[in-house]
Amino acid sequence: QVRLVESGGDLVQPGGSLRLSCAASGSIFSINDMDWYRQAPGKDREFVARITRVGGINYGDSVKGRFTISRDYAKNTVYLQMNSLKPEDTAVYYCKVESSATYWGKGTLVTVSS
Repeated sequence: QVRLVESGGDLVQPGGSLRLSCAASGSIFSINDMDWYRQAPGKDREFVARITRVGGINYGDSVKGRFTISRDYAKNTVYLQMNSLKPEDTAVYYCKVESSATYWGKGTLVTVSS
């Protein structure tokens, strides 16, 4: 089994920044993609960012230019640096890892409000 623990969610004012982390532990043999998704109240889960095993990166259109995904391969940890936050970024942010199977974390809440 693989365990994912997200952290870093908080209440932040519009225009502020946050850094989320997701650490993978357990029976990890090989991690391929590490992704961030988010789900706002009453909305479907939305793709935010992906970093592949070889460092390829993709972003959802709504976060391009504001969010940056990175990865520490030695620590099996993925990060999401979020800048210029907007109220519409308010959501629970989930980490997803593709290994021998697909694993999801339990999420961390980001609230952007004045």
